[in-house]
Amino acid sequence: MIDKNILLEVIDAALNEGGDYAEVFVEKSYLNSIKMIGGDVEEAKSGTDYGLGLRIFNKFNGIYAYTNNTERENLLKVARNTAKALKSERVLRPDNLEPAREMDNHIIKIRPDRVSQSEKLDLMNKANQVASNYDDSIKQTIINYFDKNQKITFINSEGDFVNDARVRTRLAISAVASIGGEKQTGFYAPGAHMGFEFYDTIDIEEYAEEAARIAATMIKADYAPAGKMPVVIDNGFGGVIFHEACGHSLEATSVAKKTSVFADRVGDQIASEVVTAIDDGTIPNAWGSQNFDDEGIPMQKNVLIKDGILQGYLVDRLNGRRMGAEPTGSGRRESYKYAPTSRMTNTYIAPGESSKDDIINSVDYGLYASKMGGGSVDPSTGQFNFNVQEGYLIRDGKIAEPVRGATLIGKGEDILKKIDMVGDNLAHEQGMCGSISGAVPSNVGQPMIRVSELTVGGREGGQS
Repeated sequence: MIDKNILLEVIDAALNEGGDYAEVFVEKSYLNSIKMIGGDVEEAKSGTDYGLGLRIFNKFNGIYAYTNNTERENLLKVARNTAKALKSERVLRPDNLEPAREMDNHIIKIRPDRVSQSEKLDLMNKANQVASNYDDSIKQTIINYFDKNQKITFINSEGDFVNDARVRTRLAISAVASIGGEKQTGFYAPGAHMGFEFYDTIDIEEYAEEAARIAATMIKADYAPAGKMPVVIDNGFGGVIFHEACGHSLEATSVAKKTSVFADRVGDQIASEVVTAIDDGTIPNAWGSQNFDDEGIPMQKNVLIKDGILQGYLVDRLNGRRMGAEPTGSGRRESYKYAPTSRMTNTYIAPGESSKDDIINSVDYGLYASKMGGGSVDPSTGQFNFNVQEGYLIRDGKIAEPVRGATLIGKGEDILKKIDMVGDNLAHEQGMCGSISGAVPSNVGQPMIRVSELTVGGREGGQS
């Protein structure tokens, strides 16, 4: 994209006024998205995002600049101006770089940019027809198609030189059921670090039917009771609670500032003994996987919690300096417009030994959260509030009537200690994770888990 020698000149200029480390991140991304509402295409976008991000460190401080004018003179001007903000002893750039490292752990068979729009629309139409025809209560469908081909080059003053390519595709299906002015939504959005061949590995009509089934079931359900009770959270997107309420607190972004409840607690028992939690950016073709992170470090499998004991954190280069810790291949960013920081990739609770039947049968009365929805978290305290997209009461060890409007309210630190059963049915689902370095693709995952007691928000009081 930009000649390597020009990038080395930029690094040299970046260190001219001071700084003990400099890096450049060059990105060229091809994006394509289509939005269909009720079977009609409402929006279609395609384009290229191209530019360079420059970061300079001086000990524990960092400064970031970016530009989409990649002419040599402009890049050198940006580097010199940025460097003025960090004055220290000059450090020379490396004389020689090894040939660029490249890996290809995520095989791409059909590049989406070589697939016609009509083929993509056919896929969307299939999903729309299945969802809209599922039940009379389905009043609206929204189908969003997305693909991205991101090519990056990374060079730093320590001699790292990396080229990487990331191809992702995703289809989001939303079905809205409505009766008497009330609405309920079912949602699925499968995606992968794959080309268009991804859609040969899944049944998109099955996902569309599931989205519509959830909406049609929930619109006819009574409201959930409120109170403290055992809660069973099913696999897949149930992992969003761990991601939001616990995972972010294990990122160096908050740990280095001591704003995380888990700071300085490596070796402590922070969860029940049945909980092992992992972030693994190496899973082949998974939505959150890459060959390298956005700081030129190969992605890793990081065990965060093992048998309830905190093992470590997700660490990026700058916060690693502040913590005296090695980076863990966790530096990520949305694009060249963002400085990277520590982020999750594919984060999940590892499978346990209990079957789904064992877990359901163990509850006399409680809530079964079959499918989680969105929510909110206070990152400084881990306090969370998540909607249950599809819920049922459990009575006498059996899944009983559906209930709608349930929310799960708690604190990440507490829920970890109350997970007392972990199933054997690990599954992952896809999401976009937002933080200070933008929105990045992330898998959330878990097997079915039982939380011994959790506050459920609903409309009725107590046990019914």
